[in-house]
Amino acid sequence: MPSPRRPAAKTTKSAIPQISWRAPQPAPVVLVSGPEEVCAERATAGIRDYLRAEDPSLEVTDVRADDYAPGTLLAVSSPSLFGEPRLVRVSGVEKCSDAFLAEALRYLEAPQDGATIVLRHTGASVRGKKLLDTIRAGVGGGVEIACPAVKRDSDRFDFAAGEFQAAKRRIAPPALRALVSAFSDDLTELAAACQQLISDVEGDITEQVVTRYYGGRVETTAFAVADTAIAGRYGDALITLRHALASGADPVPMVAAIASKLRTMARVAGSREPSGALAARIGMKDWQVDRARRDLAGWTESSLGIAIQAAARADAEVKGASRDAVFAVERLVTVVATRAPYGA
Repeated sequence: MPSPRRPAAKTTKSAIPQISWRAPQPAPVVLVSGPEEVCAERATAGIRDYLRAEDPSLEVTDVRADDYAPGTLLAVSSPSLFGEPRLVRVSGVEKCSDAFLAEALRYLEAPQDGATIVLRHTGASVRGKKLLDTIRAGVGGGVEIACPAVKRDSDRFDFAAGEFQAAKRRIAPPALRALVSAFSDDLTELAAACQQLISDVEGDITEQVVTRYYGGRVETTAFAVADTAIAGRYGDALITLRHALASGADPVPMVAAIASKLRTMARVAGSREPSGALAARIGMKDWQVDRARRDLAGWTESSLGIAIQAAARADAEVKGASRDAVFAVERLVTVVATRAPYGA
């Protein structure tokens, strides 16, 4: 069987094609790089599905680069008696043994016909750098699938939006924002939530649907508390907070949600740039800038500064600097909702 065809893709400074993890295609050598495991797993599974669709007799072998028996790579990639295509998934390249490194470098000089080697390197160390540099120089006919960390709110929003776009499903912008807020700390859970909605819900996905499925998430409750406090609705904020605490919510994400919104407001405050230009400059989405500008109504530079200082204090207290985390978050909500120092 001929070697898997190399996909057409744009190149960067690297000499090899850079391919999206959402649309993976095989090549003699595929480097899956970067720390985001959700994306890496999708990429590797996509390559397997692509090859298996072409030939159901595909042989799949898993190899650990950090616990490597010499001779394994050549043995599992060599053609069998019946010439079935082979997929070799190599994990732990960032911890690879000397034996694996030496054999992988030799393999690049003469890749086996009909074999696809997927090398997973998380970037957690510089171990294996020579191998990565050689692949990126174009030796071995490789491609790279980058899986960078998804850290910013805008990155998580893009990730979730991409899940629905890939499934050709429509989700209302408020629903998408609520979903991302509900899983702001765990991309794996966010991905699973997106897939559950895609699988379970017929028609467009609305904010009401997201609330029905995930309204009990602590992070969603946290942002509800933050929204009412920042809007200056002191009574509503305290009621929402006490209901959340009575339901078992943790004060830590409550404080984190308030602090996150205050920081965003501070980054936007005073700027007269168009939303799109400002969002691009500070790494946010247009809607995040617009929302922060609406949140700033009634705030002054002084009151915003007081609230940010209160959030920093509360953050330390709910993480152990105080024996009463509940009082710490209640005091923060009071400062934010009244826009004045506590007790003033």
